[in-house]
Amino acid sequence: MTEFKERHWSAPDGVPLFARDYPAADGGARLPVICIHGLTRNARDFEEVAPWLAATGRRVLAVDVRGRGRSGRSVNPMRYQLPVYARDMTALLDALGISRAHFIGTSMGGLITMMLAARRRRAIASAILNDVGPEIDPAGIARIAGYAGQPITIETWEDAIAHFKRTSAVAFPNLTDDDWRTLTERACVADGQGRPVFDYDPAIAVPIMAKPLPRRSLLAWLLFLRLARSRPTLLIRGEISDLLSPSIAQKMRRAAPHMAYAEVAGVGHAPLLSEAAAKQAILEFLEPMP
Repeated sequence: MTEFKERHWSAPDGVPLFARDYPAADGGARLPVICIHGLTRNARDFEEVAPWLAATGRRVLAVDVRGRGRSGRSVNPMRYQLPVYARDMTALLDALGISRAHFIGTSMGGLITMMLAARRRRAIASAILNDVGPEIDPAGIARIAGYAGQPITIETWEDAIAHFKRTSAVAFPNLTDDDWRTLTERACVADGQGRPVFDYDPAIAVPIMAKPLPRRSLLAWLLFLRLARSRPTLLIRGEISDLLSPSIAQKMRRAAPHMAYAEVAGVGHAPLLSEAAAKQAILEFLEPMP
């Protein structure tokens, strides 16, 4: 794994935040890439993606959204919401002096990118939305709500792997045992006794339980259109995704006809982006851009 520097900055409300900073190969001067993970994940999800992006001459920042990974937790769980996450990203840009970047957002990370486009439009040179859009299929909402932030007893790493298989096998039917272990080790950390614990604050689910995500909203569509119609955008969809259905993807493509599109075969929500089809789509999309 390519070496990275640790970056620390503070959110506007004082929560300490963290990102991995992968240097561009040969000191490349191309615009950086900022990678934002999904709801219960963290920056480690990009530990395969970041090195090959950095090899193209781009600095890569993989962030831990507040309440995940090495970023701090919110005292008020109702601050685990998209507008707050977007403000945290603007604080990152300001702290590191980044005026423009390409963004890759997986699931929730894509929604954060859409929200950021409304707050700091010129900061986003291009956007890659990984299996997410302004509408959400109810089947995907139900599956995620069934495990995000829910209490569960896990004593061993084998228990943790079994849990991820139960909750995500429908999305990744072709993963090997080694793949499942890697996916689990990215999502968990060891506690003081060496037992695995989920690397996120269970309270991230509080706002969702208080006000379930709507299947569709006018605001979400306005945010998507503002993003995808005014800058290069790539939509990546898992072929068997239960969150971004084929009909929603088709609607997005009709609304933003210049948006690039790629589909990852045999994968659900959300592609890991290390798949050959995803990697090729990302590299081809970014290659002609500064």
